[in-house]
Amino acid sequence: MELDFIKNMFDTIAPKYDFLNHFLSMGQDISWRSKMVSATELHSNTRVLDIACGTGDVSLEVCRQTKGRVQIAGVDFSPRMLAVAQKKADAEKRQCTVHLAAGNALNLPFRDHCFHAVFIAFGIRNIMDRPAALTGFYNTLKKGGKLAVLELTTPDPGFFKTMYMLYFKKILPLLGGIFSKNAGAYEYLPASVLRFPEPFEFAEIMSRAGFTEIKWKRMTFGIVTLFVGTRG
Repeated sequence: MELDFIKNMFDTIAPKYDFLNHFLSMGQDISWRSKMVSATELHSNTRVLDIACGTGDVSLEVCRQTKGRVQIAGVDFSPRMLAVAQKKADAEKRQCTVHLAAGNALNLPFRDHCFHAVFIAFGIRNIMDRPAALTGFYNTLKKGGKLAVLELTTPDPGFFKTMYMLYFKKILPLLGGIFSKNAGAYEYLPASVLRFPEPFEFAEIMSRAGFTEIKWKRMTFGIVTLFVGTRG
């Protein structure tokens, strides 16, 4: 079952996940998450949902930008990723309330209309039924709430794309496999990115789920794209 495969994959690479994210992106992943959180223009005393929260970097970035005056729920289906996230949250000397729970993005354990913002970073491509997932995200948001999706994408055709794809398909899986001891995880990564829709196609899926004011921004020559939509 694909869900079990992905869950086991992330459980295996959890101890090295943060290191490899920073190393393989040359530290750009920190900036990408910061811009993602900034794009939602969060205010104090809000509720935030971090889906596929992994090791908790988005949740902690929300804490930093709002100086801890928010309530955050983080959901992930990998127990080992959540264990790393909990340690990081406990180590933060902030007044942020972060509740972490095991959960599936297609079956969120929350009532409708309870969050001001929903985030999902580098997780939507691992969900096969994206329309259903986006509808679920939409339902959890309050009126005027925002969804921010950060995902790896492929650059526009040209010399940079040629060189990047060489790195992405050959060098990255090799380095990721060496450090994580799970070559399959970093062979899966480029394959999953190449299957992800073009930005305008994904924006249309968001629109069909009910989101309005949809914007997207390609960053770092298009290797990641940030999508933001609003619940009307």
